[in-house]
Amino acid sequence: MQRPKYQRDIEQQFRVHSACALLGPRQVGKTTLSKLFIELHPQAEVRRFDLENPLDLAKLDNPMLALSRFPKGLVVIDEIQLRPELFPVLRVLIDETKERKFLILGSASRDLIRQSSETLAGRIGYIELMPFSLEEVQQSPSLWLRGGFPLSFLASNDEESFLWRQSYVTTFLERDIASLGFQIPPQQMRRFWLMLAHYHGQIFNASEIGRALGVSDQTSRRYLDILVGTFMIRSLSPWFENLGKRQVKSPKIFFRDSGILHVLLGIKSEEDLDRHPKLGAFWEGFAIEELCRQMQVVAEECYFWKTQAGAELDLLIVKNGKRIGFEIKYTDSPKITPSMKIAMQDLQLDHLYLVFPGKEAFPLAEKITAHGLSLPLKDPF
Repeated sequence: MQRPKYQRDIEQQFRVHSACALLGPRQVGKTTLSKLFIELHPQAEVRRFDLENPLDLAKLDNPMLALSRFPKGLVVIDEIQLRPELFPVLRVLIDETKERKFLILGSASRDLIRQSSETLAGRIGYIELMPFSLEEVQQSPSLWLRGGFPLSFLASNDEESFLWRQSYVTTFLERDIASLGFQIPPQQMRRFWLMLAHYHGQIFNASEIGRALGVSDQTSRRYLDILVGTFMIRSLSPWFENLGKRQVKSPKIFFRDSGILHVLLGIKSEEDLDRHPKLGAFWEGFAIEELCRQMQVVAEECYFWKTQAGAELDLLIVKNGKRIGFEIKYTDSPKITPSMKIAMQDLQLDHLYLVFPGKEAFPLAEKITAHGLSLPLKDPF
């Protein structure tokens, strides 16, 4: 798939910056997208370095000397998280000339690759490349079951998709985490990840999970930070209002790719999914990820809201001075609930959408709209 939106995003970043970082989980298609981008610019002089290739890694033993040989054109560096010490060198090279552009591919967020944001501030633009979205493939049941990783979604059948995701999880645990410098036994991280699968859509309780694993609260939070930083988990922060009400102050956690969640729980088919007691929570996570991507928001703009008295809102997006709420229900007959009315009043929402499985939209009340997830949502910001 061409994924033209991301190609346009790269073009836009290069109009503003000399470097563009394409970040996302492994096997999401970053290398493929970079090659497609290069094909659209056949006149450009291109040099590529894959840091998983020992020969390319050896070429960059003296990075200043190696990269200075290309004073213009495009330099592509794949798997940059393996050599974060390159960032200070890139800063010097970027400041030398505007004729040379750097396309940097990485399998960890800028929070984990700290040197990128610290060293290249003002010189680099970031694009987050995630698995296929509903907007891209228009196949809701299959995307929900298999997730959006290209080789999983495009597999010949559900069984092959499941086997691919099993291998992906094993490789991630045994190799990818260690490559980022984290010395965590794979079995320990697998147990933690499996526990998170059962907490999907719930408040993260570091103490409870830590006790079950035999580790401290701090270690439990560190493990979560690693999975957030490698694009596996979305940590949804709580929104605070000075309402005189006790509010939940811990984050909610969701698996960013539904296929990874399902493989950890042994869900192999749509029948398995339909029978699962946490079906509603699974669909909530799937919908939240789709909505965040469709609204083109960053993590700092996304929240949930919940009071100790029971009022809650699944997703609150605060952007451009507006507050848009999303209540997510796995139902074919969406209705206004008392909790939604409380959220409208207490949070002073500009609009509230009740998102459900479907392909239609209709008003439920003033500033409240029922909206099918399969129907593109007009930008409310």
